[in-house]
Amino acid sequence: MSNTERDPQEQLCVNGSQASGGLRDGVAVAESGVEVLEPRDVPLGGPRAMNVRRTLPQRARSLVGAWCFLDFFGPHDVTEFGPMRIPRHPHTGLATVSWLFSGRIDHLDSAGHWATVRPGELALMNAGRGISHSEHSAADTTMLHGAQLWYAFPDEHRFVEPSLDAHRPETVAGEGWEAKVFLGELLGSRSPARTYIPLTGAELRLEPGAVLDIEVPPGHEHGLLSVRGAVRLHGADIPADHLGVVGAGPTVLRVEAGAEPVLALLIGGEPLDEQIVMWWNFVGRSHEEVAAYRAAYQAEMGFETPPPGSPMSVRTDAALGAPVQGELREALAGATYEDGLPFPQFGDFPPGQDAPLPAPALPTARMKPRG
Repeated sequence: MSNTERDPQEQLCVNGSQASGGLRDGVAVAESGVEVLEPRDVPLGGPRAMNVRRTLPQRARSLVGAWCFLDFFGPHDVTEFGPMRIPRHPHTGLATVSWLFSGRIDHLDSAGHWATVRPGELALMNAGRGISHSEHSAADTTMLHGAQLWYAFPDEHRFVEPSLDAHRPETVAGEGWEAKVFLGELLGSRSPARTYIPLTGAELRLEPGAVLDIEVPPGHEHGLLSVRGAVRLHGADIPADHLGVVGAGPTVLRVEAGAEPVLALLIGGEPLDEQIVMWWNFVGRSHEEVAAYRAAYQAEMGFETPPPGSPMSVRTDAALGAPVQGELREALAGATYEDGLPFPQFGDFPPGQDAPLPAPALPTARMKPRG
């Protein structure tokens, strides 16, 4: 899924509540120490855009483990408000995790993968050194409800080849609860999906009044997204669409249902002990690196003149207005950018499939690392 904000700001992301010098801007702290992150509405596209509710990143907390982005959408009646239509857009240095409760989404990417995302089935797209993809709700979808998350790759793995993995977890159950563990290991269930840093992700369903104690590694951070029903995390009420966050330390997470059934998403993982830069759909390590990603994408999509250092810059007959494909793509096969990344970084896509989404302008003011 794309971050389609028209004026996205560059954000330095660090562990815990260090991102902006304390907790504020939509983050409250319960008596138990649980941080409760308030979502903000973000439209995906034009006048009839589907709205999503974003809880990560926040100015006060940009990461939970290595999770750096969480959008929650629906239930959205596509017959009344229009379907999901997210044009082709790029990603770098991260993986996207799609998880649906209802509806289906068709995925197509520049690494040659096509997939239909279904309820209860993980779709894990590893962007690595660079990928572009599109997402459309399937023609037979009437109600769309789900979440998409990103996690940032550690520096040593962020230039891996792009890939797409799928997994349909079995349901595990106990007294008053059931769970589907789509990443990592929880509640006696282990997902085979590979991640480049220890992570967990699970759908939880609790009956009214049920209490679920979950053993977790003490060095991991965790977040609970309240999807439906009154739910408490470590004694703190988590309102609908909010994310409750527990820092590293506890070995057991207590989740409690109120007077109605609960549906929630639990995420967690080992803290990413690195400072990253997020802007639009890119994760990098510096403003200059993100600017280079943007320039490569814009040139490969035909939106802007190729910058110095691009393999395309030597081709004076390369007209703007069309993505890299056909004879131009064949002529540049095997070329690399100045930093050694293979060319094209984003550009291979079936001809005629999805007009790409242009990148917004870079911010004039940018975040700077602390000395």
